[in-house]
Amino acid sequence: MSGKLYVVATPIGNLSDFSERAIETLRSVDLIAAEDTRNTIKLLTHFDIHTPQTANHKFNERQAVDRLVREILDGKSIAVVSDAGTPCINDPGFILVEACAEAGIDVVGVPGCCAAATVVSVSGLPSDSFLFMGFFPREKRDAEKLFDYIGNNKSELYIFYESPKRIIDTMELLSQAFPAAKVALCNDLTKTFERIYRGTPAEVLADLKANPNAEKGEYAFAMYVEAVEKAEDENALSLEAMLTDVCVKRGCTLKEAISLLSTDKTASPTGKIPASKKELYQASLNLKELF
Repeated sequence: MSGKLYVVATPIGNLSDFSERAIETLRSVDLIAAEDTRNTIKLLTHFDIHTPQTANHKFNERQAVDRLVREILDGKSIAVVSDAGTPCINDPGFILVEACAEAGIDVVGVPGCCAAATVVSVSGLPSDSFLFMGFFPREKRDAEKLFDYIGNNKSELYIFYESPKRIIDTMELLSQAFPAAKVALCNDLTKTFERIYRGTPAEVLADLKANPNAEKGEYAFAMYVEAVEKAEDENALSLEAMLTDVCVKRGCTLKEAISLLSTDKTASPTGKIPASKKELYQASLNLKELF
């Protein structure tokens, strides 16, 4: 008879959050597939767990999966854990879970901490639905694509993780792209000195800059963005007119105007992002045909 795969959530900062069921599961399985065995050994030692470990991280998961699946099919039970939080949610685990499911192996969830879910719960922002986006994009081009998507989506709550070294730059970008958004920025959730910054991106940015320790700890944040209501009445400016307006007032090229209008609400005469970058590009082609 084959064994089972247990997907076990671990604490994100406070060891008291580790459940009795999770502890018992890690004690009873034959092997623990850990994101980083050096980190997990600290957790195991604290709870007097002596189960052997094997590495299962993003650099070796595809190579390790066949061996782990074979071991489970041979009768062993394995628990997969990440350094903190729930495996598969912006952490390794998906490839192993997928392979086990395809092999007909029982996959058992042992729920617990998840930074994304914790952010949603303490954000105080509308959360009937939300989108977890993982880490905020590092590259400007990727950030612009994200802004384009958000600017043309329905009202939504977005959840991001971010590095402490980049959090100020990220809030700078968001204060320009979505000045009216509502943000709940969480630092070191569940830890002794956890803190939540609340307000618009600009207000949160000001609080971060006032904190000499802002670039320390771990960050996750929720951002609620109201839907863009596109004007449809006969007096509304056409996209071509908006592009022309931005070019004249800011002395920029059409390409620069497209980038501004698709990411910065303050660049638009309506105070809202008027269209996607693709639609603005088409409008620019219309202008070129006219002139």
